[in-house]
Formats: sequence, structure tokens, C-alpha cells
Amino acid sequence: MEGRERKIKVGISIGDPNGVGIEIILKMFEDKRMFDFFTPVVFASTKLLSFQRKHFNLQTSFSPFVLGKKASINQLNIVEVLKKPFTTTFGEETAEGGGVALASFKAATQALKQGEVDVLVTAPLNKHNIQGDTFSFPGHTDFLAKELKGESLMFMVTDELKVGLLTDHIPVSEVAQSITPERIKKKVANMKASLQHDFGIAKPKIALLGINPHTGDNGVIGEEDDTVLRPTLKEIYAKGTLVFGPYAADSFFGTDLPAKFDAVLATYHDQGLIPFKTLTFGKGVNFTAGLDKVRTSPDHGTAFDIAGKGLADTASFKEAVFMAREIFFNRQSHAEYSID
Repeated sequence: MEGRERKIKVGISIGDPNGVGIEIILKMFEDKRMFDFFTPVVFASTKLLSFQRKHFNLQTSFSPFVLGKKASINQLNIVEVLKKPFTTTFGEETAEGGGVALASFKAATQALKQGEVDVLVTAPLNKHNIQGDTFSFPGHTDFLAKELKGESLMFMVTDELKVGLLTDHIPVSEVAQSITPERIKKKVANMKASLQHDFGIAKPKIALLGINPHTGDNGVIGEEDDTVLRPTLKEIYAKGTLVFGPYAADSFFGTDLPAKFDAVLATYHDQGLIPFKTLTFGKGVNFTAGLDKVRTSPDHGTAFDIAGKGLADTASFKEAVFMAREIFFNRQSHAEYSID
């Protein structure tokens, strides 16, 4: 099949094996209709997936797969990445679990770089137990920013709401000093390009939230909104980008303002993600925009508290794989028809 009707090869990293990632993957692809859209390549081990398939009493079909060979079109293709046996202990943070998550993620990233898969969807990992000599990043996004080409933007998206981050995985104490005119210009440009290339919005409108409460109240609660944000936004706008703000973050999402913009740029992690997840939880997708390859993930974590209980919901992960597919084809269309 050609165009948007054809299947794409989706690479999937399993996240922490003691969390809900594998359960969700197996549940999702138990539905045979998924294979009408995807050829899934999972970086794990058949023994690990066999254990969890039996534990959850699922019927999902899978078989071993070697990259570069012809993939099965109606079952999970499992790339063996584990060098030693692993014993699942649901709900527990272990060094061994972190090692499995890291091996899966690194192998999937390498396959993405080499074009062995079209897109990458990552199941949740634990940011603590993956740290070590070969991995010292706060999470997926920062590692991918190093491995892939481009300037990354953490972008939380649904069809109705899109929220990006000016700063992401840094302490709150470092936020204000990290927000410079250069960073603002770069992130706004990244967001604009993503909205155009990845979501097909020709002339996007972007809202920027303020740093301080009430955007500083004319300097009473901080000067950064007046001295850094406003003059920088004015400069960007003068050059043709429809960016507006700064808006007071405490009331922005409780009004009709979000519907007037194509995306919102929050100044720090919780300022953007708390309202996003409150409004969209289970439907949201974490998209690493700005890079030369497509990566998405669900909007939830490892969910150790329900791991192994059969309670994990596939909704956000399903949104992530279909969003990756949509962005993949949108980029192809933009590259084919764009004249900019």
C-alpha cells in the first residue's frame, strides 16, 4: 500500500519491566486490527514477554526477529536485547529492571537512527534506576536530543491541546536564570516548525505563559516577565511569528484562551504538565519535537502501584502509536509539498 494507507514499522521500547509497559503493549496488540496500521518491532526478549503474557492470560502473538530481515505482518516482532535472564518483580524499583529498560531503549534508539524502524514509541521507565556509567540523563528526551539530529522540544499533545516546555527537567530553583532571550527564540521557533511540519498548521498561533505569579505584577513579584519575556516576544512577533503573552499561568487554562491558540509554551515543567495532564489524562501523548526522527510516549509513568494487577489502561499508549504514525506521514507530506 502507498501513502497514508500503508503500514509503518513502529519500534517499541518496553520501559521498566516491573511496571506496566509490557502489559500495555501485549494488551494493545492482542487486538489484531492494530496490525492493519503497524508492523511492531519490540526490543525485549521472548522469555520476558512470554512470562507476562501468561501472567495476564493474554493471547498476543509474537516471535523472535532479527533487524534487517523480513518482519512478520501479523504479530509482534521481538528483537532480543537481554544478555541474561530477568526475573520480574512487579511494582519494585530494581537495578536489574533499570538495566532491562536501558538496554531496550538504547537498542530501539539505534534502530531508529539506522532507519530499521520508522518511528519510536517508548514505554515508561524509572528515571532513577536507569542512571549509571552509560546513562546520566533525566529521561528519554534528553538522551534522544544527544543521539538524534535537531533541537528537541518536549511537546505534550492531543488533537485539542498542545503544550510545550521552555525548560523541562531542571530544578525549579534554576528556571528563571535558564530562561534567556536565546532560549525563548529557539523554543518558539521549534514549536512553530513542529506545528507546521508535524501537524500541518500553516500559520500557527502560540501563547507563552509567564514566569512569575500574575506575570510579575509590574515588577512587584519579579522582573523577568518585563525584562526578558515581553521584549523577546515583541522581537519575535515583529519578524512574523504569531506569538503572544506572557499570560498569567494560574488562570490561563481555566478560561477560553487555550482554544484561541494552536499551542502553549509553558516556562517550566509543572506549570505546563499539571494542567495538561489534568485536562487530558489518558489521551495525552509526550512527543519529542524538533528532531529528525519521530518519538512519542504515553502521558503516564511506570505505575508501579498497579503493576502486575491487570489494571493498566492502553488508551494513552494507543494514542502515542497513532500520533507517531500521523506525524510520520505529515512530515512526508510537508517535505513533498513545502516550498519554504
